[in-house]
Amino acid sequence: MRSISRASRSVVEITNHRPGELTPELRAAWHRAMDESPEYANPFLAPEFAAGVGLFRGGARVAVLREGGEPAGFLPYERGPLGTGRAIGLGLSDCQALVHRPGVTWDPDALLRACGLSIFEFDHLVQEQRPFAPHVTGTFASPVIDVKPGDGGYPEWLRATYPGLAKTTLKKERRLGRDIGEVRFAFDERDPEILRTLMRWKSAQYRRTGRMDRFSRPWIVGLVDHLFRVREEHFTGVLSVLYAGDRPVAAHFGPRSSTVLAAWFTAYDPELHYYSPGLMMHLRTAEAAARAGVTLVDLGRGDKEYKEWLKTRDLRVGEGFAARAHPVAMAQRLWRRPVRGLRNTVLAHPGLRDPADRFLRTVGRLRTRRNGSY
Repeated sequence: MRSISRASRSVVEITNHRPGELTPELRAAWHRAMDESPEYANPFLAPEFAAGVGLFRGGARVAVLREGGEPAGFLPYERGPLGTGRAIGLGLSDCQALVHRPGVTWDPDALLRACGLSIFEFDHLVQEQRPFAPHVTGTFASPVIDVKPGDGGYPEWLRATYPGLAKTTLKKERRLGRDIGEVRFAFDERDPEILRTLMRWKSAQYRRTGRMDRFSRPWIVGLVDHLFRVREEHFTGVLSVLYAGDRPVAAHFGPRSSTVLAAWFTAYDPELHYYSPGLMMHLRTAEAAARAGVTLVDLGRGDKEYKEWLKTRDLRVGEGFAARAHPVAMAQRLWRRPVRGLRNTVLAHPGLRDPADRFLRTVGRLRTRRNGSY
């Protein structure tokens, strides 16, 4: 499907493709656009992530913008019923954007029309997406860690980077080593059974805390399995594991680009929670990521205490709806916006968030007792 829009006195041609059908030339142009702008270096913005989602979500598409016949921008999205649209992987992706070369702009109305969409929903939009700015209903902090490799080993790096946490964390690691076995860390573990262990731990955590268990959805399990196997220059699925002896204690899985590692799924053995293995996992991962060439660890939007401890700064991400004058768009916005508003109100106020969190944990405990497992 094609459309011509005029923006900044240039003609932009827009075509739509399934993610898995992009030619090597288009994927290379997409990677170049990521490399030319640091704000688009996030692995969730890579063609490999879009292609992975496309294997499991039939509505996955990529709008390709061309200037002068040359590919200049890429918008991965999912098309739903009646022309409703959403950022690809909405609910899983921690970074969303139309990835483009510097200086490229576009008209949102013409973009949606070319994609056959009445509305486009996003919740982690890169702040620099100025054409979408009028459609942003709220902006939120997204904590990140700026990392750089140290000259010494892990203890020296930890003391220099997180002096307040170093003493307590190293003490707990020594205790874990005495009680269970020597502590060691694998940044890029390739054992798929450990990935399955991580999913089981994470499912248990979701149920304990009353959250929706993402790994109860087969397409999410399939996507994570697929991304774990991707080993490309610009995108790799990274499974990191903290061991005590031969026993996995905590694990993390997330995608990485050339320079950015996304902190996606982290979980630990609940029997060992008193050692704070989750925090150990994040610290070890940040140090190892720096040694592997990563310059930024993206912790993702969310108001969690450990993110406040670890972050070096916040990025800003937006949520909202880009929409055309269309009855379906109006209905979608009327339905979705109050739900988002209520959720954001609860998350923004500790006086509301803490009781809500306690309620969810109570629900999780009742569900656990009923099912006879955690």
